[in-house]
Amino acid sequence: MKNITLIATSAMGLEAIVGKEVKDLGYECKIENGKVTYEADELAICRSNLWLRTADRIKIKVGEFQARTFDELFEKTKALNWGDYLPENAEFPVIGKSVKSTLASVPDCQGIVKKAIVEKLKLHYKKTGWFNEDGPLYRIEVALLKDVATITIDASGAGLHKRGFRIEQGGAPLKETLAAALVLLTRWTPDKPFVDPFCGSGTIPIEAALIGQNIAPGFNRDFASEEWDWIGREKWDIARQEVEEKADYDRQLDILGSDIDHRMVNIAKGNAEEAGFGDIISFKQMQVKDFTTTKEFGVIVGNPPYGERLGEKREVEHMYKEMGQAFSKLDTWSIYMLTSHEGFEQFYGKPATKKRKLFNGFIKTDYYQYWSNIRPPRNK
Repeated sequence: MKNITLIATSAMGLEAIVGKEVKDLGYECKIENGKVTYEADELAICRSNLWLRTADRIKIKVGEFQARTFDELFEKTKALNWGDYLPENAEFPVIGKSVKSTLASVPDCQGIVKKAIVEKLKLHYKKTGWFNEDGPLYRIEVALLKDVATITIDASGAGLHKRGFRIEQGGAPLKETLAAALVLLTRWTPDKPFVDPFCGSGTIPIEAALIGQNIAPGFNRDFASEEWDWIGREKWDIARQEVEEKADYDRQLDILGSDIDHRMVNIAKGNAEEAGFGDIISFKQMQVKDFTTTKEFGVIVGNPPYGERLGEKREVEHMYKEMGQAFSKLDTWSIYMLTSHEGFEQFYGKPATKKRKLFNGFIKTDYYQYWSNIRPPRNK
């Protein structure tokens, strides 16, 4: 198989960042709502799963067609080259969704797609009975949008945000993919100090360390497509070797995570150790109002409490005010805060240089960006 159409799915608001990551891997792509599409080869499946920090999943597009009737869905699914993808013993559950489409019953669509694939595989493998499905996993999705069916196979398995090193988490953990996006949007470079004053379970500092040492976020986990014969173990070995060669494990980093809750600080330390950054990231129990530093030209990234719960709002607003006062002295630093609180700038005491709309799960948030106007000297 030469040309494969890949889809890197994305949370709303992160599509352009995922697209840049795909381009940085060397693939031309098309950026759309919730996804980035690109043509590539088998090796790209391995590289994309290992390297994309901000994508949710990597999917292979098997086909896309109009389907207004169940017959149409069945025949057009059956016409696809399933034998190129699925071995005779493949386990292939079918999931589905339907938005603004005539075929609104998702269970029916799933059943029809499953039946159509079985019929095509019977022809391909010259078989009359049922398939055992005791082999590698190929999770298939039929997604209907405005009567257009897109049929994909999930090449990731568990979502890409599952890096494989989070032992414990707090009550409202930030997804690793969003944390990586928050760091990438700052254009932080590993020669500068990096601080997260609301570190929680350590997600943002750990993602910053992965970026700082150019470590692929998928280095520590497995993917569904590693079991697929048509990709082959050799290509995965090549991709994993690239990961090792490109990592800069000796790169010194200055990363600090702090939190008001000492229990969360201990959890963050454990997660950082599991990720291999126990000696690289510093953690400290501290209130944001107490943050001071003599360092210059650093970056602060935070996901503070939003005050969404009843009774918390006033307390959070007071904390935003104290944070603004503490950070007002850091004129060489750039500061980035993610919150759903629409009055953040008012309480922080300063309008943001730029705001970017992002979703933290289902919560609509703004990423408030305060850029320093002071440029570091050439030797900094």
